Amino acid sequence: MFRLLERHQKLDLLLARARARRFADPAEIAGLRKRKTRLRNRLARLFAPPTACAASL
Repeated sequence: MFRLLERHQKLDLLLARARARRFADPAEIAGLRKRKTRLRNRLARLFAPPTACAASL
């Protein structure tokens, strides 16, 4: 889980650097945002409390 948090921070840094460039590449920024969103969703699933449906299985 710690590695996922580290990856999230690295993606955040890469995204900030890409946005700060004078001629930012929109495709690169979109790809980084997509990767960051997927990772954030994965972290949210790991941190989420178990649901009632999953507990009954």
